[in-house]
Amino acid sequence: MVKTTGEEIVMRRNRPVFASIIATLMLAATPLYAAPASPADNAAYAALVPAYVLVNADRREGVSLSGPWHYSVDPYRDGQADFLGRPFKVSQTRGADINVEQASRDNPNALYEYDLGRAPLADIPGSWIGYDPQLRYYNGLMWYQKRFDAPAADGKRIFLRFGAADYRATVYLNGQVIGEHEGGFTPFAFDVTDKLRAKDNNLVVAVDSTRTPDTIPPTVTDWETYGGITRDVTLVTTPQTYIDDDFIRLTKDGRIAADVALEGADKADQAVEVSVPALKLMLKGTTGADGRVSLSAKAPAGLKRWSPDTPTLYDVRVTAGADSLSDRIGFRTIEVKGSQIILNGKPLFLRGISLHEEEFGPDPSRRITPEASRALLTEIKTGLHGNFVRLAHYPHSEVTTRMADELGLLVWSEIPVYWSANFTRPETLQAAQKMIAENILRDRNRAAVVIWSVGNETPISDARNHFLGTLAQEAHDLDGSRLISAALNTATSNGPNDISIKDPLAAYLDVIGINTYNGWYGNGTLEDVRKTVWHSDYDKPMIFSEFGAGAKYGYHDPAQQHRFSEDYQASYYKATLEMADHIPFLAGMSPWILKDFRSPRRQNTWQQGWNRKGLLSETGQRKQAFFVLGDYYQKKAGEK
Repeated sequence: MVKTTGEEIVMRRNRPVFASIIATLMLAATPLYAAPASPADNAAYAALVPAYVLVNADRREGVSLSGPWHYSVDPYRDGQADFLGRPFKVSQTRGADINVEQASRDNPNALYEYDLGRAPLADIPGSWIGYDPQLRYYNGLMWYQKRFDAPAADGKRIFLRFGAADYRATVYLNGQVIGEHEGGFTPFAFDVTDKLRAKDNNLVVAVDSTRTPDTIPPTVTDWETYGGITRDVTLVTTPQTYIDDDFIRLTKDGRIAADVALEGADKADQAVEVSVPALKLMLKGTTGADGRVSLSAKAPAGLKRWSPDTPTLYDVRVTAGADSLSDRIGFRTIEVKGSQIILNGKPLFLRGISLHEEEFGPDPSRRITPEASRALLTEIKTGLHGNFVRLAHYPHSEVTTRMADELGLLVWSEIPVYWSANFTRPETLQAAQKMIAENILRDRNRAAVVIWSVGNETPISDARNHFLGTLAQEAHDLDGSRLISAALNTATSNGPNDISIKDPLAAYLDVIGINTYNGWYGNGTLEDVRKTVWHSDYDKPMIFSEFGAGAKYGYHDPAQQHRFSEDYQASYYKATLEMADHIPFLAGMSPWILKDFRSPRRQNTWQQGWNRKGLLSETGQRKQAFFVLGDYYQKKAGEK
């Protein structure tokens, strides 16, 4: 939850979205799937959305603060409280604006147990797992410091924007707390125009990676925590009144629509223009008192729709007053009809794979550069002949979603409501609502993103159904142009080799995601997998959001006596794909997973801290199953 110093952020615009906090606070007394509160009550919704969207911030004028930062580990949290647990004043924390060496000379009797200015240096962004081998399994509080000179404001506004910090961040600037943020994978920003000094600004960030049963995700996951400042930090410059948010897309009735929101004292009665020069298209309008305007026009006849086969992107410019934003946007439609997924009016089979945000290499530290992202996605696009990637289990970097736009890969984007979240706690729901809002507002101009997912492998209960149902409704309200899904882990066995989908959450999804591991977990044989028949109570498309088997690259066992051999993994894929071919309502798949990834909970001989279900090793070597899936997808691509 984003806060300013001691105060809740007051929303600076009304958003015509339902007041889901009210439903959250009524959780204990609310029947399953109660209707959301009235859209007219925007005050309750205000606490859910970011104070500043700063859409397209990665393409705005600004100064990068990435690069060398000091870091200081704080396992006992004594940078925030004394030995009796009494919280310090800001002036006593490590966020205080002091020079320890000078302060010690001024007061020789003072005790300073830290010195950020002389602490070790690390390159940001990137998790502290890569700073020092001693931090390999560190989970807790880390302090960061960066000193910098401020750019000249010249009457403009300056925002401090973080692409992500995992998991909870408290930001200090020149000895003041300027804000907090919960959630490790979405951006946040603070207006620092009046808090900067021309020289030697002291920026300190306390990042706490600790998760609890109440956080999103909770304590236990099947992936590496990767604590730290993991995405870029930037000083973003805007005019006093600026374009805070725009949503530009092709509608199902063939119009190009643009919703634009301004922020600032002069946001009302501002002329707004949205231009697509290559299409000779210009949309014009004037903002209302709330600083918002909605524009649309029939799409020009020459429009080339974005698709995996033709990932056409257009230069788009939004202008309002003194502000102007440019972006590269693709135009396409996505919908469902019965059990089919329809892209640009034509049925589509999603030929995909799942992916964790982890670069190739023996010691990844979540440094997702354009080069790292391209290397991962190219393996899907050209190596596997894929058209789809499930970005699991949290929002990935905007570097990756932009790369998917460029390469032509459809994207499933997810928030980390994972396994056993605290579905009965209103504050946990609010944290999840804020995450999905931040994720959608950041990426809803990316044509590649076609599915918003609200969770993964969550056990059925009334509280869980209400929690995820609320998130599904909120995602639809924020973005009605995309599909909503969740990866479900529950299907009902009707007997040997006979499975039905009966999860009640499926009624509130556009696409049903199913994670199935028959033939890997459990007692079933691969012959049982081949014979398995699937049924669904819903006339909706289903995708296998996960299936997979572990294999250590280079370990072969032709007799397949051991399941961690490449041979067994390849046979498992053949059997599962044969089963998939007999499911009439199957509209795609994203097997688990592209590459081996770090998971400290997996410690057997073949895994040793890695989840080995990748079709590639952690360094990018292809296993036998990679070619099995690639051949299958190549044939699927030829069927259209």
